[in-house]
Amino acid sequence: MLNLLARLGHSVRAGLHDLGAAARTFAAIISGSGGLLKRPRLVTDQVHFIGNYSLVIIAVSGLFVGFVLGLQGYYTLNKYGSEQALGLLVALSLTRELGPVVTALLFAGRAGTSLTAEIGLMKAGEQLDAMEMMAVDPIKRVLAPRFWAGVLAMPVLAAIFSAVGVLGGYIVGVDLIGVDEGAFWSQMQAGVDVWSDVANGVLKSLVFGVAVTFTALYQGYRTAPTPEGVARATTRTVVIGSLMVLWLDFLLTALMFS
Repeated sequence: MLNLLARLGHSVRAGLHDLGAAARTFAAIISGSGGLLKRPRLVTDQVHFIGNYSLVIIAVSGLFVGFVLGLQGYYTLNKYGSEQALGLLVALSLTRELGPVVTALLFAGRAGTSLTAEIGLMKAGEQLDAMEMMAVDPIKRVLAPRFWAGVLAMPVLAAIFSAVGVLGGYIVGVDLIGVDEGAFWSQMQAGVDVWSDVANGVLKSLVFGVAVTFTALYQGYRTAPTPEGVARATTRTVVIGSLMVLWLDFLLTALMFS
């Protein structure tokens, strides 16, 4: 019994230590971001690396998600004679939920692991220590540009995912099944609100971008400087980032649409 309590206490203490270290790192990133205004190229280069290289998987995934939504939505709405509302169903599903959430999950698997591996290898190669020896803060020079690049890239990728998904639903619903084209677009335009639907989806994607990008950077920055440590850090990035996205999605949905 005493050993069980000791292990439990050690786990709680380690968890609180990691939480405090993460909070200090996040505060250091935010406080060290002012210098990026003088060197915006650091951020734009990372936006290209993070966003442009993730564009293909985001667009292809959005297209096939739109295909599935078109099929499933038609089969469900047809039972009630409401197949003309297919465009509204596809648009609301993508802008409110699937666009931000699936984009964030794909972002964690593609860009998040890349960031973690990059930072982890820099630490394993003692490049971060070399920066500190040259009086260069690695948080300001390495972590902060990548953090803001991820935050900026996520809403753009989510918007592309939703737009391509709507196109996929149109192809299946109108071109393949035969739903009226005018009803598809008119129902969508009448039922989707810019502020309550689109803006809330953008806000979700911003929050997911902060959570996933910081998780990836923190896991790489705090990893053990060994090949095994980098491998475990990339795995933790996907697991923790995905769970944070799902938990935050529930919390934000309860606050926005309650």
